[in-house]
Amino acid sequence: MAAPKKSRGPAGGQGRPGRSLALILIAMVALTGGMFLADQPTPRLGIDLAGGTSITLEAKSEPGQESAINKTNMDTAVQIMERRVNGLGVSEAEVQTQGDRNIIVNIPKGTNSAQAREQVGTTAKLYFRPVLTVAQGTPTPTPSASSSGKPSPSASTADKGKASTTPSADASTQGRAVTDGLKTDTTPSPKASGSADATASPSASAPSAADEAAAAKLQKQFADLDCSSKASRAAAARGAKPTDTVVACSSEGDAKYVLGPAEVSGTEVDNAKAGFDQQRGMWIVNMEFTKKGSKEFQTITKKLSAQQSPQNQFAIALDGEVVSAPQVNTTLSGSAEISGSFTQQSAEDLANVLSYGALPLSFKEASVTTVTAALGGEQLKAGLIAGAIGLALVVIYLVAYYRGLALIALLSLMASGILTYTIMSLLGPAIGFALNLPAVCGAIVAIGITADSFIVYFERIRDEIREGRTLRPAVERAWPRARRTILVSDFVSFLAAAVLFVVTVGKVQGFAFTLGLTTLLDVVVVFLFTKPVMTLMARRKFFSSGHPWSGLDPKRLGAKPPLRRSRRVNAPTDPKEA
Repeated sequence: MAAPKKSRGPAGGQGRPGRSLALILIAMVALTGGMFLADQPTPRLGIDLAGGTSITLEAKSEPGQESAINKTNMDTAVQIMERRVNGLGVSEAEVQTQGDRNIIVNIPKGTNSAQAREQVGTTAKLYFRPVLTVAQGTPTPTPSASSSGKPSPSASTADKGKASTTPSADASTQGRAVTDGLKTDTTPSPKASGSADATASPSASAPSAADEAAAAKLQKQFADLDCSSKASRAAAARGAKPTDTVVACSSEGDAKYVLGPAEVSGTEVDNAKAGFDQQRGMWIVNMEFTKKGSKEFQTITKKLSAQQSPQNQFAIALDGEVVSAPQVNTTLSGSAEISGSFTQQSAEDLANVLSYGALPLSFKEASVTTVTAALGGEQLKAGLIAGAIGLALVVIYLVAYYRGLALIALLSLMASGILTYTIMSLLGPAIGFALNLPAVCGAIVAIGITADSFIVYFERIRDEIREGRTLRPAVERAWPRARRTILVSDFVSFLAAAVLFVVTVGKVQGFAFTLGLTTLLDVVVVFLFTKPVMTLMARRKFFSSGHPWSGLDPKRLGAKPPLRRSRRVNAPTDPKEA
């Protein structure tokens, strides 16, 4: 009579659990190594834990535009400010409205927080205006005889385009406006400065008495303007309308201009990007225009290219200050290049402001407060103590109820903790993630979610043992049932975290992000660590023999007699009886 074949357990992870363990161990080693290579051994901290700056911005209305301060414009300003500070790499910046006129900006302590403070309230009103006159930025005597057109003694070359050259034919055909050195020009005459179409028609008819009075006033403003003073530069830019002929200073304060009405608005800039020009050895900002802006830009460059210097230049005026004043020698369209005395930081800041749009309102800093990390540190300490107490209670429960199986649960919790910590550390420099108090709460809540997955699997195994099966088949048969339950449970938790992340703002998003991340890691740990370790432990005598301290004692679980053993007892043993 042939010997009965030995029964083999179900296929799956039972035969080669080492592969899954090797995979997750390699992942943990790689993440830990990447954490130290990135010089980020700890997660980045949010403003409530690391400290930072809290800025209160108050919206101010322009004359005749009091109704502009409304909920729609305030919400739009909040969105633009959030994009700006995130574009600078400032993580966990919190921007929210307070009341009807105020916006609170919380910027965590970091290398870019100073730049963020400079940009959050910048209105970024950009206009392209024709240059009528340019002179040095210091005050000049009011001209008398020099108004006939001869150079004023105080007027000289304003060397703003320090590292630039006259645009070549190739550059012009590509639609690029290249900054050239500003040329020497006379102080403004009434005809040049008082007429909006002076750039188009120098030989225009004689101005009226009102025009002459306006021109004289503008000429006096230009002569008295001191661009070395920030207060004077701000006063010159205040209240200027796009349709006005205005005086303005360069952003460095070394030159002053008389500018004609705006020909192209900055709202027509479709995209802006900073880059380094290798040939000229200087930082530039490239701008792409919309379809409408491209046509308007083509019109102004066609008109200016027919003029003499400096009236063949157009000024790129940002918030009333001239960032650059390129010379136009031919008609351009499609794109423009802002060049001048840029550093890498100033070019990137300008491109960032232009890319994310102009604020619909003007703001002033009502208050600036430095936030210390003392209070957050105390709260973090209290939270960690609470988490430690919760973890200790979980461990006590596992040991008391599951005994030897608690070892597998603890090892799985350690694996989950290592993955969570290293990923959070790497996400700091990668996407700007910063750990705040709500995020810590999310990680603490995740302990319960992860432990729940282990309990589901352990209970399925114990159910199989109660049915009379030995441990190794019970481990494999319990896995498909436990797997479905774990996946459904984690899917619900992840869905809740995703919805919470989408519909909330600020610190609550930190809680939702951490909860979603740890839920995904729970699936990874259960599949690649807990299940393979359980398979390996089932081969050990301590667990397979049902030791009373293993947590899998058949007697303690009230197991039924094995079905196979009962059939063997009832079967005839004497061949004669058969």
